[in-house]
Amino acid sequence: MTFDIVLFGATGYTGRLVAEVLQSFDSAKQPLRWAMAGRSLEKLKAARAAIGAPETLPLLVAQATDSAAIRQLVRQTRLVITTVGPYQRYGDVLVDACAQEGTDYVDLCGESTWMASKIRQLGDAAKRSGARIVFSCGFDSVPFDLGVVFLQTEALRRFGQPLTAVQGVMRVMKGGFSGGTIASAMATIEASERDPRLAAAMQDPFALTPGFEGPVQPDGTSAQFLDSIGVWSGPFVMAPINTKNVHRTNHLLDHAWGRNFTYEERMQTGKGEQGRRRAVKMARNARWQNRLLGLTPVRWCLQHWVLPKPGEGPSAQQRESGHFEILFVGQTPSLSVVVTGDRDPGYGSTARMLAQSALCLLHEADRSVTAGGVWTPGAAMGMLLVQRLREHAGLTFEIESAAA
Repeated sequence: MTFDIVLFGATGYTGRLVAEVLQSFDSAKQPLRWAMAGRSLEKLKAARAAIGAPETLPLLVAQATDSAAIRQLVRQTRLVITTVGPYQRYGDVLVDACAQEGTDYVDLCGESTWMASKIRQLGDAAKRSGARIVFSCGFDSVPFDLGVVFLQTEALRRFGQPLTAVQGVMRVMKGGFSGGTIASAMATIEASERDPRLAAAMQDPFALTPGFEGPVQPDGTSAQFLDSIGVWSGPFVMAPINTKNVHRTNHLLDHAWGRNFTYEERMQTGKGEQGRRRAVKMARNARWQNRLLGLTPVRWCLQHWVLPKPGEGPSAQQRESGHFEILFVGQTPSLSVVVTGDRDPGYGSTARMLAQSALCLLHEADRSVTAGGVWTPGAAMGMLLVQRLREHAGLTFEIESAAA
């Protein structure tokens, strides 16, 4: 192979941030043969100069829909990182080629219906070729997926048994969603309108576990008082995708956390009457937002006049001032852990998580354990990735409290 990693989409907003992370490792003289790829040579040259990379850093030109060019690209590398979405519009050719050619693959996808279709379509091909396909390696869904892995690993160490029920509670989230994330969400809504089966899959917590349907899961759409931590909470916007990935991790780990495992995610709103009112308002707003986003004119206005577009994002200062904190509370016995990130979740932290996921899969994930197939970060890399995120991505994973 010519390269260890090819970064596809390096000229986009998030792609350039990932390129900065990879360049920092290269500059630190850590062995890494990598290249930047995209559809425009001139934009690639500009991106290379912007991150301070030498002119010797290779640039590869390929259109996302050009099968021949994409096939040639994936044959040159051990692993592809792609930030080119929405994946249901632009991702098929690349991930299909990786699965066929035996090239490892990581992305930022939070598009559960597309992921479900690819699990069915590519699972056997990836197993035959040895390609390790890992979706959702950014804020969707690394801190949540790995937070539960860390919690369950600690539970097994302390108690000798997994926790049968886990709540993820977003305590703090400062920072916005990327234009690419919003575009992906809009594309998913539009696809669901064309095919009602996709709408049903979006609501199914086990949409990514073909052949397995677990127990009824907690209702995450209403205001709820969390007895375990004494606060009110409302629906968390990312719960639908994160929940699916957590259940897929358990499924891929041969249900190490049990076949009756339950998981939910919520947004903390506070204590007392004020916290209750915020939770009720959040739940009501979520219902209205879902109804409004189902209207084509509303989506058009949001995309063209209000929301950030793909390729747009905050300044470096805004990215660095962002942060997040997630509490995971497990029962039974009782154990809780906290996961934090020191950058804006949608951009700064996401770029680091994606790059470190790729490096972990490339250098540390044992192929005898993580063989070819379609994986989650938690199942493919688990505690290896937790350690790398602690050391290189500004994330912490810490015990908050445990049963005596």
